[in-house]
Amino acid sequence: MIPIANHLWQSTVFAGIAALLALALRHNHARTRYWLWLIASMKFLIPFSLLVGLGSHVDWQPPQPVAQPELTVMVEQISQPFPHIATQQHSLLPYALSALWACGFVVVAFSWGRRWRRIRAAVRSAAPLARIENVPVLSTQALLEPGVFGILRPVLLLPEGITGHLTPAHLEAIVAHELCHIRRRDNLAATLHMMVEAIFWFHPLVWWLGSRLVEERERACDEEVLLRGNRPEVYAESILKTCEFYLAAPLAGMSGISGSDLKKRIVRIMSQHMSTRLSLSRKILLAAAGLAAVAGPLALGLLHAQAQPSFEVASIKPNKSADRGVRIENQPGRFRAVNVSLKFLIEFAYDLKDTQLAGATGWISSENYDVDAKVEAAAGQEHTIGSDEELEQRRQMLQSLLADRFKLALRRESKELPVYALVVAKSGAKLHESAALKDEPGKPGARMARMDRGVLTMNSVPIAMLCDALSRISGRNVIDNTGLKGNYDIALKWTPDESQGQMLKGLGDGDKRDAPPPSDATGPSIFTALEEQLGLKLESQKAPVDTFAIEHVERPSAN
Repeated sequence: MIPIANHLWQSTVFAGIAALLALALRHNHARTRYWLWLIASMKFLIPFSLLVGLGSHVDWQPPQPVAQPELTVMVEQISQPFPHIATQQHSLLPYALSALWACGFVVVAFSWGRRWRRIRAAVRSAAPLARIENVPVLSTQALLEPGVFGILRPVLLLPEGITGHLTPAHLEAIVAHELCHIRRRDNLAATLHMMVEAIFWFHPLVWWLGSRLVEERERACDEEVLLRGNRPEVYAESILKTCEFYLAAPLAGMSGISGSDLKKRIVRIMSQHMSTRLSLSRKILLAAAGLAAVAGPLALGLLHAQAQPSFEVASIKPNKSADRGVRIENQPGRFRAVNVSLKFLIEFAYDLKDTQLAGATGWISSENYDVDAKVEAAAGQEHTIGSDEELEQRRQMLQSLLADRFKLALRRESKELPVYALVVAKSGAKLHESAALKDEPGKPGARMARMDRGVLTMNSVPIAMLCDALSRISGRNVIDNTGLKGNYDIALKWTPDESQGQMLKGLGDGDKRDAPPPSDATGPSIFTALEEQLGLKLESQKAPVDTFAIEHVERPSAN
C-alpha cells in the first residue's frame, strides 16, 4: 500500500507543477499546454521509482583504498530444533480496497467499451465517400458528430446528410479541423488518458486532467485551422451548424469538432485572438522543468546507490562438508561466512529473529553455503571495523548481494507479537564492562560471540547484541529496556529447553539437530540464569514487530 500511496502523491504534485506551468504559459500556443497536461496524465502510468531504480544502478563513485583493523566474529552451533513457522494473520483491509478498486475499474472500462462498440458498429456500416490526404472519409447514418475514429488506420466519419446542411466552405473548415486531430495523433493520446482514468478512477485529479486535455486539444486544432487561412466567421458558423446536426456526445477516444466550452471557443475564434510563440525565457523554463522531472529521480537513485553499499566481488559456493561449525568474519576489505544457510544470511542481513521470517523452508534452511566477498575500498572507510556503523554497513552490503545473486524479494508487514523486555532485576545488574572500553572510551574492543549448547560467551558487546542472542535462544524478539550503555563481557550458562529456539536458528544442520542435552539437565533455565548470573530479567509482553515473508528466491548462479 505504501508504494501506491507514494506514487499517488508524487503524481499529484507533478500535476500541480504542470498546472503552474500551464498558467504561466496561458497566452502561448494551446499545443504547449496540451502537452503539459498529457505529460501530467502519463506520469500516473510511470512511477518515479523506475527512474530512481535506474539511477541506483549507476556506479559513479570510484573506490578509494583504506586500511582497516581486523575483527573476527566466530559462532559455532552444536544443535538446533526444527524451525517453527508462525501462523500469519493478514488484515482484510487490503483485500477490501482491492475489491473496491476492481469494481470501479470494471465500471469505467465497461463504459468506455460500450461507447467504443457503438462507434465501431457505425464505422462498419458506413458508406465510403472519398479520401482526403490518404484518410478514408465515410458516411454514417448514426447520430454522431463529424469525428476521427481509429489510431493506426484512422477514418473520418461524417453523418449522412451533413453535406447538404453545410456549405462547401463550412465543410472544408470542419474537415481541416478533423485532419488536424489525425496529424497530432490525438486519438492515441485520448486512449492513453482513458487508461489512466480506468486505473485511477478514484482520483478526482485524473478526471480534471481529462477536461483540460479536451479543452486544449480543441483549442490547438482551432488555432491551426485559422493559421491555415480559414476565415474565423466561416469556421465559427460551421461549428455551430455542426452542433445543430448531431444529438449524441462523442466517445472520449474519438476526436470530434466539439468537446470543450463552445461559447469560449466561438468567442476566441471570432475575436481572432492568436496565441504568441514561446519566448526564449519560457523555453528555458520548460526545459528546466523537464530536466528536473527526469534528473531529480535519477539523482535520488544515485544517492540511494551511494547509501546502499555493495560488495565489489563475491563468491558463493555450496558447502557439502559435514562440519557443524558456522563462522562469520569481518576482515580488512573482506567479508566471509562459512557453512551458513540462506535463512541465516537473510536473518543476519536484515537483523531478524526466527519469528520475524516466514517462508524460509526447504533448501533455504537445509542447504549451506560459503560466502567470500571483497569489500569495496571506499565502502566503510568512515567507520571503524567493529563499530555499530560498520556492522550496519556490512548488513546493507549483504542485502544487495542477496538481491543480486539469490534474486531475493521480501514482503514487509507489522504484527502484534509476544516479545520479551530485558530489564534490570531488583538485585541490580551484575555485568562486567569490557576492559577495552575502559582503556579507549567510545571504541569497542575485538568483539567475539560464541555459542555452545547452554553456554554463551560474548566479549566487548553492547546490550543490543545480548538481546539479539536472547531472541534466538527464546524464539521471541527481546527489547532492550535496561538503559545500560557501553560494552560488556558476558558469560552465561543454563540448561537448554527443547521447547525454545537456539541461537542462529535456521543454519540447516539436517539430522544433527537432535544432539543430546548437556549432562547437567537439572541446571537453571535461561530465565533463572539471566537473573542469577547477570542481574537481568525477561518480562513477557506484546508489541508491534516488523515481520518479513519471502516472496521470491532462487538458488545462486554459478560463480
